[in-house]
Amino acid sequence: MSDPFVVVGADAAGLSAASKFRREAPDREVVVFEKGRWISYAYCGMPYFVAGYVDRMSDLLSLSPSEVDERGIDLRRDREVVAVEPDAKRVTVETADGDRFEQAYDDLLVATGARATTGPFDVRGVDGAFTLHDMDAAAAIDAYVAEPDAYDPDRADVSAVDRERVDRNAAMRAPETAAVVGGGYVGVEVAEALAERGLDVHVFHRSGHLLSPFGETVGNRVEEALEAEGVSVHTDAPVDALVGDDRIEAVEIGDEADPETVPVDMAVVGVGIRPNTDLLDGTGVDLGAGGAIRVDDRGRTSLPDVYAAGDCATARHAVTSEPDWTPLGLTANRAGRAIGATVAGDPTPVGDIAGTAAVKAFDTEAARVGVLDRGKAEEAGFDPVSETVTAGSRSGYYPGAAETDVTLVADRDTGRLLGGSIVGTDRAAIRIDTLATAIESEMTVPEIERLDLAYAPPFSPVWDPILVAAKVLNGTLDG
Repeated sequence: MSDPFVVVGADAAGLSAASKFRREAPDREVVVFEKGRWISYAYCGMPYFVAGYVDRMSDLLSLSPSEVDERGIDLRRDREVVAVEPDAKRVTVETADGDRFEQAYDDLLVATGARATTGPFDVRGVDGAFTLHDMDAAAAIDAYVAEPDAYDPDRADVSAVDRERVDRNAAMRAPETAAVVGGGYVGVEVAEALAERGLDVHVFHRSGHLLSPFGETVGNRVEEALEAEGVSVHTDAPVDALVGDDRIEAVEIGDEADPETVPVDMAVVGVGIRPNTDLLDGTGVDLGAGGAIRVDDRGRTSLPDVYAAGDCATARHAVTSEPDWTPLGLTANRAGRAIGATVAGDPTPVGDIAGTAAVKAFDTEAARVGVLDRGKAEEAGFDPVSETVTAGSRSGYYPGAAETDVTLVADRDTGRLLGGSIVGTDRAAIRIDTLATAIESEMTVPEIERLDLAYAPPFSPVWDPILVAAKVLNGTLDG
């Protein structure tokens, strides 16, 4: 084989690209470098593993190394690509032992993902403090929250796991009170997970409501859902410090002159992520939103024959038509597959993104899509108008009907739908797919109001909550 396609990163984008490329170009070599031991795992499933909803870590794996090998992909774990030389078309690779070698490429895909940011907090410097952005962290948290004599080591049943870290946390006295720092996706999911494991949980969020990108209506209802299950939610409460020498003892919130100390014996920091782009330092590659690698509609970077996909790359936003950074699982898988096809000779667009996302807090589901923030909409040249309605999820006489809040945002001049959010307890989140389709199709609010959505009492009232919201917003646009 010749003309190697080199992939950096063996998770969603990287292995999707390698697998598609191998099928389309069986005569070309494909080499995948992964700096760690873990490959092809479900990052979004980790909070549910910690909660105990998932029995074994192996349940979160999509592909094993042997399955990758069976596909004809040359997978090399414990190999970190530390530099790229675009002119020479080669990468420098460092092994776990510190040895280095060079690998030539004909085409290169950077699919290095992102890493958790911790702000001022040294989560690795004190026992009981964690981030949750990799499988080893999930295994360590799961072990830490269990009583030593009750921990089941078979839950971390994958050979790649950092067994020493797991055993160390499993031997510690189980915590009783936990602080979750950050009220975004990870914070909400981890709060539910730790509450399910019997901990007294506090969530600290620096802004006025949880899930800031989802809007205030969603944030308030999710806060109510968490508090109904015993989780204490603190908004407008940035954490200034984690307190403790060997093991965490408390968190400090408030101003430096008069800080409030909340005793805890566990903390999970979820204050954001940062794209992994260090291997391209010095190459002159163009970066975009969030410091991610800027790519075109085929996933190509500004460097010749170098592509990027997944959490380290931008994508074009379906509403603003500008490069944006919204790191989500489908975006990574879809872009990787498209790039694999393109490199194999079948030019394929990676597709636009709309920021479609969903999250749950116990029985409450929330989802969002598009542009909800007024400032961002105005910056993109729109005159945003929004309405929020509350409607039933099913016919009122049918068991299980529940109040569903829908917020829609549209452009005053054109009536085009810009964004939307949904929150409720009865199949609320999946309804966001209707709005995502409408946004991708650049539909107007009147067109959405006329959609022929399914009606039957067990599933929806005659006027689905989305149709009700479109009808109300359409009236505002006409007014």
